[in-house]
Amino acid sequence: MNPGLILIPIISAFIGYFTNWIAIKMLFHPREPFRFLGMTIQGIFPKRQQQFGEKLGKLVSDEFLSFKDIEHKISSPANLEKILPMVEEHIDSFLHNKLPKAFPMLSMFIGEKTIHTLKTAFLEELESLFPLLMHQYVNTLQKELDLQHIVEEKVKQFSSDKLESILYQIMSKEFRFVEVLGGVVGLIIGVIQVLITSFFL
Repeated sequence: MNPGLILIPIISAFIGYFTNWIAIKMLFHPREPFRFLGMTIQGIFPKRQQQFGEKLGKLVSDEFLSFKDIEHKISSPANLEKILPMVEEHIDSFLHNKLPKAFPMLSMFIGEKTIHTLKTAFLEELESLFPLLMHQYVNTLQKELDLQHIVEEKVKQFSSDKLESILYQIMSKEFRFVEVLGGVVGLIIGVIQVLITSFFL
């Protein structure tokens, strides 16, 4: 076998590795577009940053932070049960302390039994009123707080350097694996080429 054929797998492995390395770099580079041989070249993320922001904004507003989910969560009976002790304490303090000061004459005719009855009535009314209040509050919040627009603007203003740094922190092993995989695939293709060439020589 020609000793020069041994170089084929090595060269193929290098080409495979280098091609994948270039492909990963081109996710983020070049930052700014430039013309080369009649083509405009720019990194994928910098080029698609605006579209990425629009899609991510819609995804966040529709799926991740849906106002319907927020309303369901904050108006659930479980959450009402969590705040009822605090509300009950506040109502109790109002009936025992603030009401007598505001209406001294009225307090002379209100005993503990009446206070307990009033407190129970207030709490029962609150249980039926709370979901309605939360529904109205979330509707108002949804009109005033445009999550999709907020996310879009944040992503558009996001630094490409920072995005690259974050993704490399999260996916450095995966990027490295893709680079090495390119080298391995290139090596295998090179070996196959050597075997085919040797067979026909």
